[in-house]
Amino acid sequence: MKRNPLVPIVVAAIIAVMLFAGIHSARKNRAARSPSVSGQVHGKDAPDFELQSLEGKNIKLSDFRGKAVLLNFWATWCGPCKIEMPWFVELQKEYGPQGFQIVGVAMDDSSTEDITKFVREMGINYPVLLGKEEVGQSYGGVNALPTSFFIDRDGKLVAREFGLQSRSVFVDHIKEALNQGQPVQAQK
Repeated sequence: MKRNPLVPIVVAAIIAVMLFAGIHSARKNRAARSPSVSGQVHGKDAPDFELQSLEGKNIKLSDFRGKAVLLNFWATWCGPCKIEMPWFVELQKEYGPQGFQIVGVAMDDSSTEDITKFVREMGINYPVLLGKEEVGQSYGGVNALPTSFFIDRDGKLVAREFGLQSRSVFVDHIKEALNQGQPVQAQK
């Protein structure tokens, strides 16, 4: 008896369609169960913290009150983080004069020397702090890197983004953060 050569192809196609449908359905269900990221945080106070900078200074988030802040949790081994960083350097230059500040929080186990070397190689022009798990937990958990929080001038959360986003998403959130809250008063 001859076997039909199309049978294995048809079976493989059916399996592929079932797998695709299952993956698509799982993603759709997960998205439906997850409330809007921005809706979860918008308007809440950004938890204050104190972390050490690469230079050994203690820095608090509240030190930046009056400025819009992009708080970015990252690691030296994180590929998507390395893609974002040149954008952040440009965005700091562009929006810094308007009262915007990026604050990087290194969340990996590398030594301070290794992180400092990495920061120099990437040309980072904003403060980088040595992260602690407790700080990530105070923001609801930093379960993926990069994770970015956008904070307005009054210290209220505007948005949160997990993973690599487009540059335009960052620009939109930065503009939103800059347009909310009271700007820092000029020093006399």
